[in-house]
Amino acid sequence: MSEHEVASAQSMKTRLEHDLIGDRQVPDHVYYGIHTLRALENFPVTGTPISIYPDLIKALASIKQAAALTNHDLGLLDSTRCQAIVQACEEIVHGRWHDQFVVDVIQGGAGTSTNMNANEVIANRALELLGHRRGDYAHLHPNEHVNLSQSTNDVYPTALKIAGIFGIRSLIAAMAVLRLAFSERADAFARILKMGRTQLQDAVPMTLGQEFQTYAVMLGEDEERLREASQLICEINLGATAIGTGITTHPDYARRVCTHLCTLTQLPLITAPNLIEATQDCGAFVQLSGVLKRVAVKLSKTCNDLRLLSSGPRAGLGEINLPAMQAGSSIMPGKVNPVIPEVVNQIAFEVIGNDLTVSFAAEAGQLQLNAFEPIIAHSLFKSVTHLRQGCLILAERCVKGITANEEKLRKSVTGSIGLVTALNPYIGYENATALAQEALRTGGSVYDLVIEKKLLEKHELDAILDPEVLTAPSALLDIRKNK
Repeated sequence: MSEHEVASAQSMKTRLEHDLIGDRQVPDHVYYGIHTLRALENFPVTGTPISIYPDLIKALASIKQAAALTNHDLGLLDSTRCQAIVQACEEIVHGRWHDQFVVDVIQGGAGTSTNMNANEVIANRALELLGHRRGDYAHLHPNEHVNLSQSTNDVYPTALKIAGIFGIRSLIAAMAVLRLAFSERADAFARILKMGRTQLQDAVPMTLGQEFQTYAVMLGEDEERLREASQLICEINLGATAIGTGITTHPDYARRVCTHLCTLTQLPLITAPNLIEATQDCGAFVQLSGVLKRVAVKLSKTCNDLRLLSSGPRAGLGEINLPAMQAGSSIMPGKVNPVIPEVVNQIAFEVIGNDLTVSFAAEAGQLQLNAFEPIIAHSLFKSVTHLRQGCLILAERCVKGITANEEKLRKSVTGSIGLVTALNPYIGYENATALAQEALRTGGSVYDLVIEKKLLEKHELDAILDPEVLTAPSALLDIRKNK
């Protein structure tokens, strides 16, 4: 028999498992069990399994490991079973068996299917380690041993928070990459003058470096807001069990399991002071989602600016050049589009929609539990994951390769009506007003008109137009005239 035939035969073998609904044949080669099988049948929604979020799977395994160690400390779980569970969990934390976490990311039951998927995979792997067959739960049971002293209602939200913290850290790191890319471009553009704009109309001069440094500062601010949000989700309700009363747990369980979990994850987790409140409250998730929306909105605004500043190249602003990434049209030869900012815009639109989903789901909670945490989790993890990728793509495939059209930028300053605002202290308000009106009427350059009318000497005008003088608070130059 060939290897393929052996594998096919093994995949056809089944084992009998039982739950409160009845008996079912479960494929013998899988590590999940009957509860997971029913969830696969009940929730064929997105076709996306929870394993798409590795941090969530690792968080679940860490929680189960911490629970086993705590139950052993308290004399509730023997050493043999504890060690088998711990080893199975460690394997999952290190990346094994993730393909066995198969339930859909959107599911009914407040996350019970996810919790049972974890319980069954860990139990069956532990049974193997003990020398027993998968499904031989008389020796080690998914509920009685792996889920001992736990409930979905404290395991699931705790796992979401742990995964969320790791996701936020990854997002912050990606934002830092983008921030540094903008800062590098800001340094390169530090002495390139351009016209600033308000309401899409000429305002006053600035440097292109100042414009790009603004984007870096915006990202830095949002990195801090994310760090603040991550502190809120360090508070967990593990030990709450069903509704927060801690029923079926040892009096020392909540404290000890948090200590073990802190050690395993290296996170500053704390047990909520009121577990009943913590079990039903999704406020921390709402807060985090709001910060993610803030990041998305500001990032999208930045991408709008990049698209506008690079528009053209002949018939638009054309002040900067974005690196060409791909042909822009199937019909217009030579056309190149700002595809990288465009994809980041779309990520932002999705994040804004995800925030609305999180808000509705959090509001829909009733009494002692919110049953809609799966969609909260899916929405948050999508936002974090996609924003992270968006920041990295924008940095590597766009911002780092941006160049400036210096001559066009210089002409926009010398020819702009807005230049008269900078000249006002030197030529007087009346002269500046008349100059602006003539330039607007004739289409002439403000720079040329100032020289033509002998309002300033060329060297005086050039001194005023020095970027350090023109784009920051400074004392008036000695060339000031009493007009």
